[in-house]
Amino acid sequence: MSERILIVGGVAGGGACAARLRRLDERAAIVMFERGPYVSYANCGLPYYVGGVIADRRRLLAVTPEQWRRWFNIEVRTRQEVVAVDRARRRIEVCELESGRRYQESYDALVLAPGAAPLRPAWPGVDLPGVFTLRSIPDSRALREWIENRQPRRAIVVGAGFLGLEMTENLARRGLRVTLLEKEPQVLPMLDREMAQPLQAHLETHRVDVRLQTCVTAIEATAEGALAVHADSGAVFSGDLVLLALGVRPEIALAREAGLEIGAAGGIRVDEQMRTSDPHIWAVGDAVEVRDWVTGQWRLAALAGLAARQGRVAADAIAGRASRFRGAQATAVCGAFGMTAAATGASQKDLQAAGVSGYQAVYVHPLHHAGYYPGAKRMHLKLLFGREDGRILGAQAVGEEGVEKRIDVIALAIQKRATVFDLEEAELCYAPQYGSARDPVNLAGMAAANVVRGDMPLAEWSALGSTGALLVDVREPGEYARDHIEGAVNIPLGELRARLEELPREREIWLNCAVGQRAYYALRLLLQHGFRARNLSGGYLTYWGWNP
Repeated sequence: MSERILIVGGVAGGGACAARLRRLDERAAIVMFERGPYVSYANCGLPYYVGGVIADRRRLLAVTPEQWRRWFNIEVRTRQEVVAVDRARRRIEVCELESGRRYQESYDALVLAPGAAPLRPAWPGVDLPGVFTLRSIPDSRALREWIENRQPRRAIVVGAGFLGLEMTENLARRGLRVTLLEKEPQVLPMLDREMAQPLQAHLETHRVDVRLQTCVTAIEATAEGALAVHADSGAVFSGDLVLLALGVRPEIALAREAGLEIGAAGGIRVDEQMRTSDPHIWAVGDAVEVRDWVTGQWRLAALAGLAARQGRVAADAIAGRASRFRGAQATAVCGAFGMTAAATGASQKDLQAAGVSGYQAVYVHPLHHAGYYPGAKRMHLKLLFGREDGRILGAQAVGEEGVEKRIDVIALAIQKRATVFDLEEAELCYAPQYGSARDPVNLAGMAAANVVRGDMPLAEWSALGSTGALLVDVREPGEYARDHIEGAVNIPLGELRARLEELPREREIWLNCAVGQRAYYALRLLLQHGFRARNLSGGYLTYWGWNP
């Protein structure tokens, strides 16, 4: 192992690397530099500190500098920024932010874990008092003090990603009316659009004013002391505070100035051992590019769990171990107002952007546990897989209960290169208060396996507006009367066998029901009677996602 190891950045990636290094070598000199006042803090908990769920910010601190010294014999220097790297001499230049003093430190191995900075566009008025970003404990303290001191009534959140939704919920928890602005045509853009629709509807039931396809152009202070947010449409939104939740950009200035390779996605390029283009420098966390486990393409993935894993791999590599970072699936979860959205692997948008073809999607809408047991909640689950081999490519789920549990199962399946047949056969816990004899994971696997085997030909929801197929709704007349796909005829499943003569043999038939189960029964019936038929996966609940 190298004798002197310097780590730039002391949150998830840097902290994980430092602790692992000490466990591997008691003799190495390890110094961690952090330009902020805190290290090893839980920035994922910041929205909940603002919202008052976490009352004491000290709960966000995992390990203090003093604990690093006492437990690990690791020196932590806060409020000290590394401003340059001299690769030839293996030295860094450090600035003490409080005094302005500069000094140099030599290294045998250097680990860059600078993280990412919140996006703050150069809009007019973006630096006005009352306009916030949220990335650090000081950010959260400033926002919380603004709320407590000024008692605002209205907030505008710009960006409907993870942070935007979590902050919308927590600002509402503090009694603020929230307007949520998003430039994309959906909330939570990491999901495919139809999967985000239940979440948007849920937000609106909690009095969130959701405005999609709305691009901010400027912010100004009004004579009344409020903030006016201007959109490209000409609309103006008024609030007492504005939170920018537009995502993050990798902090790569130090690496770029040092001449390290920067990838096309905008992050520091590293190999499987997190080593940069310099053999004595490693990089981990939000500032690096990673290989997408499904598509193989380079991407950015700012997730704490990935940063911690990468820090561990870098430590192993510095210690001479053969650990490898296998890549990222971007498994993630987000909650707002009791609704959970989670995803793993590639979305359909990701596959299309990567030029991947030959995939298929199925939708299921099961209850999260046995329907006969009180409290069963419906979830919406989309599974993406290879049409020929059944390899699992990605999954998304939205619901009130049990969502993250199912996505975690599928995440491990993707990591093991499993197929839909493995999901079909997965042996999962069952008791009525926890699940069903056929878990939602099993149901998704069964539906997908039916497609791969050829037992369930699918019609594409995206082709619904241009098809010449006959649409047949096999729900009961009362269900059909409440709402149905325009142009669909109603032949209930129980009457279908007796009414086969009403169906055309020369025309394809597309079937739907409420969630897809009855339509599948009807499909198998029609196929065995010689009809050309396809199923619209997930039934009317999926149609609602496509056509809110």
